[in-house]
Amino acid sequence: MTKDQYLRMVEQTGEEIDWDRCPPDIEDFPPIVHTAVTMYNNLGDRVYSDVGFIGKDYTNLKFLLELEGFNTIRQKELIMDFIDLFEREAIQESQRQIKASIDKMKRK
Repeated sequence: MTKDQYLRMVEQTGEEIDWDRCPPDIEDFPPIVHTAVTMYNNLGDRVYSDVGFIGKDYTNLKFLLELEGFNTIRQKELIMDFIDLFEREAIQESQRQIKASIDKMKRK
């Protein structure tokens, strides 16, 4: 459920908005998260047909960090923390999709 869907649902039911239950939207995050998403999306994917998505290609990461002006170790650590989080989620989703495809083929 997106933030917009949650807010429409609450409006329709007449409930009070519970901000702890409201899913965040990209605009709710600080600019460094937006930058990390952009950098993550600009990194190449490493995908194998029999295994699926295995992670990002970090060859251009140094260039992207310099391009964005991230010079301090702390800035680079933050960006890497976010990129690692995104990558973990993408790998898990890829594995779920492959498992679902295999299970579907087994049922046929």
